[in-house]
Amino acid sequence: MNESPLESVKSDIVIEFENSNQAKIIYDSIILEFDTAPDYRSSMTIELDGSNILINVDAEDSTSFRASVNSAIKWIKLALEINNLTN
Repeated sequence: MNESPLESVKSDIVIEFENSNQAKIIYDSIILEFDTAPDYRSSMTIELDGSNILINVDAEDSTSFRASVNSAIKWIKLALEINNLTN
């Protein structure tokens, strides 16, 4: 029995980059992670909109929501670090 008062947690996250080129590089680097992430209790979508990356998270509970957001942040941070090393 689920004792959480939350039936679901949804959020739209906008990540702004310096320019559209940087956003596209990061988007292209992480899109596969979003497409192959397990989706037992949550789902995530990602879109590129100019110099912004839009992430939509839809989770059954706060724990799976937090895990999804943490994964997205980790993937973006890693892609940025690798991009900075190569430029």
